[in-house]
Order: sequence, then C-alpha cells, then structure tokens
Amino acid sequence: MKEIQLKYGCNPNQKPARIFMKDGSDLPAEVLNGKPGYINFLDAFNGWQLVKELKGAAGLPAATSFKHVSPAGAAVGLPLTDTLAKIYAVEDLGELSPLACAYARARGADRMSSYGDYIALSDVCDIDTARIISRESSDGIIAPGYEPEALKILKRKKKETYNIIKIDNAYVPQPLETKQIYGISFEQGRNGFEINNEMFSNIVTVNKELPEQAVIDMKIAMITLKYTQSNSVCYVKNGQAIGIGAGQQSRIHCTRLAGNKADSWYLRQAPQVLGLEFADTLYRVDRDNAIDFFLGDDYMDVLADGVWETIFKVKPPVFTKEEKKAWLSSNTNVTVGSDAFFPFSDNIERAFRSGAKYIAQPGGSIRDDLVIECCNMHGIVMCMTGTRLFHH
Repeated sequence: MKEIQLKYGCNPNQKPARIFMKDGSDLPAEVLNGKPGYINFLDAFNGWQLVKELKGAAGLPAATSFKHVSPAGAAVGLPLTDTLAKIYAVEDLGELSPLACAYARARGADRMSSYGDYIALSDVCDIDTARIISRESSDGIIAPGYEPEALKILKRKKKETYNIIKIDNAYVPQPLETKQIYGISFEQGRNGFEINNEMFSNIVTVNKELPEQAVIDMKIAMITLKYTQSNSVCYVKNGQAIGIGAGQQSRIHCTRLAGNKADSWYLRQAPQVLGLEFADTLYRVDRDNAIDFFLGDDYMDVLADGVWETIFKVKPPVFTKEEKKAWLSSNTNVTVGSDAFFPFSDNIERAFRSGAKYIAQPGGSIRDDLVIECCNMHGIVMCMTGTRLFHH
C-alpha cells in the first residue's frame, strides 16, 4: 500500500489528508482493522519508535500508552506485585505474560491520561495483552504482529471498528526528515542518538552509587523523553514511567506536573485507597475518576452526602493531608530524567519530595554548580549526559 487516505487531518476542517511515502515506495504499515485517523497515526508511529528503542535498550518487551503525541505511560515487562496488579485493574487475570505486564504498567501509571489511548507494543500482541486491552477505553494499537486469537479479541472492540495497525519490524526510516509548516519545508537529520549505559557515565555528585536498576530506569526515562513533546520531565521507578510532565514552557512546571503524577501513582497504593469499596454498578472509568477526586483537594465532590452512596458501598474517611504526606515520605529510589538542563535547583527540591534518588539530565546551565550542590545536600546521584532530547 503506497498511501492511506484519511477522513481528515488534526481537525475535521483540515482536508484532504493522507499518509504516504515521499519516494513512492510502499508504506511500512498495514491497517488490519478500523480506519485510523491523522492523530492516530502520529501517536502510533511515535509510540512504535519508543517501544522498539526501549526493548533494544532494556532487553525486555516494552509498551507505551500514547495520547496527543506524547506518552501517558511507558514500561518494560517486569512482573507485577499484587498491589500493582490491583491498582492497574488486572488482579483478576492471573499470571500475565511479560508483554501484558508492560502494557498494564504503561496504561496503569496514569489511568486518567491513558483513557482513550493509542497503544504501541514492541512484540507480537499475545492473548494476555489483548485481554487487558479489550476492557479498556482505547482508540487503537500498533504492533509488529498479532497472535490469531489476540487479533480476534481486538477486532471485537468498538463494535468491530477498533484501529489495528501492523508495522514492519524491519523498516528503517530515511536519515533525513522533512515536514512543512506554513507552506515552508523543514529538514533535519533524524534523531538516531542511541541511549546506552555510556550516556550515564558522567556522575557529577559526591554520591556515585548507581545500581543496575537505576541505569535501566534512566534508559526508560530518557527514551520516553525522546518521544515526548518538549519541554518534558519523566519520573521512573522499577521499570516504568510513573509521572510524565510534557509540553510545558517552564522546566519547573514540567517537574511539578510529573511529580504530581508520580505522587498520585504512589498514593493509589496506600491502604486508604486500596481499601475503598466501590459500588458494584460503578464503571471502570468512573472508579478512576472517583479515586482522582478522593486524592485531590476536591474530595468532597465524591464524599458529600447524597453523592458517596452512588460511588461507594461504605463511606470512606477523608484521606488527610498529614496521612498523604506520611505515605509519600516512604516513596524512595525514584529516577528522574529531563530532556534539557535543569536551570535552577528548585527542580531538584521538587523531585526529591517525590522520592528522587537518581537524576539524569544534560547539564550545561550556568547554575550547574548550584544544582549539583542541591543534589549533594540530599544524597542524590546525578549524571550529566551532555545530550539534549527535545522533540517537537
């Protein structure tokens, strides 16, 4: 197939729309079901690059949950604890394949942002992964292949209109990329920078103890940032992104946004949340929304009399600020990555409050010495990679 005609571009008024190969060759992707749109393909191809690179760097199956051309989550296929299985809503599915664990992690880290996602998988989609996808709200999937039964499961989604793309795993893009803005052509070399162990060898802090898991998490952070709309900051723990702050004009706003998401991820594992008794009639998405309100400042929106009865079987007590602060203080060994240098130490202070122990950032700020000093004060290990990873 040399081109695919699309219903419209980013918005319904943007017509005509298509994807095609500029050199007239066949597209490296095939639509197996549905009719993906312009934004679907943007998410699919960006997500595919992320998971393919992540698998190559970590040596494990990888998955990402993409929304609006940035990942809501990304992870590799490490086993799930019972607690994670519960907060990711897969506790009833039994033991999962590594690929299914990767997607459960990628989808579950930020379930609010992942709602209606486009999925990218590094490996052939198996039945376990398809079973998870089948009961989540999702726009589509891209993978290098599908087990026959998994494909049947996915094709039944959205009244058999679910978007399914098969990508050629052997496809190698041209070294030069072009796009048009306002009728003007832009050209640049594709960002083929390889993220490997050597990237994290320049440790500039007093504490230089960088365990193997932290190196893996740094790779996940930096590869995720490589395909996240800039500015961006990513928090990672034990093989998965737990908070991504994308597209903010200020670095500290990225750090806060990602940190708030990481805090929410960890708070969902607190006994006060795990013990919530939801009404049997509550839909999965409504449960996610209720948890979000329960953890936020607007908790009375779900705890007020006349409201809580429609959400919970038993009215839960307020999860107080003091209780949340105490629980968050137990979150440790978090890795934080940034796509460009941290210009001020306030970023380090904010990351530290969310458990940051390891940081990877390019360096190059005129205030690098103050940022390093702040890391030393908190016992943080910081690598300066010397490589910026903007993505626009």
